[in-house]
Amino acid sequence: MTTTSSPITGIHHLTAIASDPQANVDFYAGLLGLRLVKKTVNFDDPSAYHLYYGDETGSPGTIVTFFTWPGVGGRGRVGSGQVARITLSTAPESLDFWTERLRRHGVAVARAMRFGEDVLEFADPDGIPVEIVAVANDQRVGWSGGAVPAAFALRGLHTAELAIATPQITETLITGDMGYRLVRREGDRARFETGAGGSGTFIDVVATPHAPRGLGGVGTIHHIAWRVPDDTGELTLQARLAAGGTLVSPVRDRSYFRSIYYRERGGVLFEIATDVPGFAHDEPAVSLGGALKLPAQYEPARAEIEKHLPPLRPARTYA
Repeated sequence: MTTTSSPITGIHHLTAIASDPQANVDFYAGLLGLRLVKKTVNFDDPSAYHLYYGDETGSPGTIVTFFTWPGVGGRGRVGSGQVARITLSTAPESLDFWTERLRRHGVAVARAMRFGEDVLEFADPDGIPVEIVAVANDQRVGWSGGAVPAAFALRGLHTAELAIATPQITETLITGDMGYRLVRREGDRARFETGAGGSGTFIDVVATPHAPRGLGGVGTIHHIAWRVPDDTGELTLQARLAAGGTLVSPVRDRSYFRSIYYRERGGVLFEIATDVPGFAHDEPAVSLGGALKLPAQYEPARAEIEKHLPPLRPARTYA
């Protein structure tokens, strides 16, 4: 495989689909101790929340977001052609803390080893697979202003696990136009990295030829976004992908970053998102996530939108 230089520096964010917004806040901000950095609505459906979690400032690479669709029937199915799980980094000495904390609050956990990494496996309230991985050389510090002590804080996304029925085509795209390089293979799993490498830059491609095709919906991951520093990097990728035959969207303004989208041939929806302007674009960093922020086109309908959104309380406190 030929690797091309690329402006992609790692993972920007991951977006999944949840059912109950309050249960989502309680789990990710309350139990897992991430900061709720933005409370807004879906750009295409203002009747649904779009909730963003991350570190103190919502740094790219720490962000996990959710569309919340209460009462929507037809749950999704985790399978091939999807990002398979949310994988978060923590300090090596933290896994015993997380094992005890999760079990104490009724979350079933299991331990595994992968690429020499100690992994804690569990699921969120909607059944989305989640992992906490012990990582020795991750310099990110996570959010220390919540209920989780700073020494045990979740630092950010570690890798993006892609479940792919026929991985060769996906690997050709990510090592070609997207500029990733192979780190190692282990059984049906291959790890790739970009930029400076390390936690937050990885893609794990897992061959799943016999798995059922994933179905989008509640309990699944909708898409994965890769980060570029600015608009120049994004336009470079847009032109390169299009020239290589990938159907890629126009640039879309998402208020806190600008994005392009494309679906790789294994079925996973990819996004390229800029690091700028960031989450303090429309509210002070000290009060991120405190107020409902609306895309400009929905601001005139604020009263109606707020009337139909379910109220959200602060995250539940877990001892």
